Amino acid sequence: METNVPYTSFVAVGDSFTEGMSDGLPDGSYRGWADLLAARLAALAQQSAGEHPTTADPPGFRYANLAVRGKLIDQIADEQCGPAASMGADLVTLVGGLNDVLRPKCDVAQVCARLTDCAELLARGGGQLVLMRSPGRRGPVLERFRPRMEQLFARIDELAARHGALVVDLYASQALADPRMWAEDRLHLNAEGHRRVAEAVWQALGLPAASDWDAPLPPAAPPGWAARRTADLRFAREHLVPWIGRRLTGRSSGDGRTGAQFSADLGKAFWISPADPAEPGLVTDWRAVGV
Repeated sequence: METNVPYTSFVAVGDSFTEGMSDGLPDGSYRGWADLLAARLAALAQQSAGEHPTTADPPGFRYANLAVRGKLIDQIADEQCGPAASMGADLVTLVGGLNDVLRPKCDVAQVCARLTDCAELLARGGGQLVLMRSPGRRGPVLERFRPRMEQLFARIDELAARHGALVVDLYASQALADPRMWAEDRLHLNAEGHRRVAEAVWQALGLPAASDWDAPLPPAAPPGWAARRTADLRFAREHLVPWIGRRLTGRSSGDGRTGAQFSADLGKAFWISPADPAEPGLVTDWRAVGV
């Protein structure tokens, strides 16, 4: 069912998937599905305000993206969910736990328990909670971790029923499983993948469809042996080896990073950090861009 009720605030919680990797912008920053969704919601809210003016000044559209690459579910629970719940947003998205289940050793039951903590805290904030069954790229990695992922997704369905949350099932999408929707690192969606996720969430909110987000890609000839080997070597050199190095040294790609905020007027995301980059701190409130 479609709805015309606009959202005036949106908080996104999670890891690299929600941060926007690897939907790269020319300046080296990332955009991603959450930023794309925020821009569309902001435009809808502005349109609604113009059609139904009030005597009070409109508050404008508020968006905070607290998601940070590399975060595990414990970090998401401890660092992001409290601030997100306190913001009182109309809309909150939560995607997390996949970084945990893709590790060689993982207590999936504990991951599900912490995800439950996150959902319960965010649900108390009063806004519409949106959960997702994350997409998976076809290949041996997906098959190896499929049982863990399905256990996590079963808990997501339970939490949605308990809290009246919406579930966007990206995992069932054949289009998003297509390797052409994924970046060279084979872990993150590319720009087209993020665009489709934004459309999927938009439609799950009951808003009018702009496109078929799960439409299959046109047939394409598979790459030849030489092209596959070249791509495999590039992947190992630029992505796999650095990832192994971080695991061995206990580092994360998200160390020292905080969330991002989106400006619908300027069409880009801004990192929220205090003046001292050595102590980036956490996002705890809305923040106006440019002040």
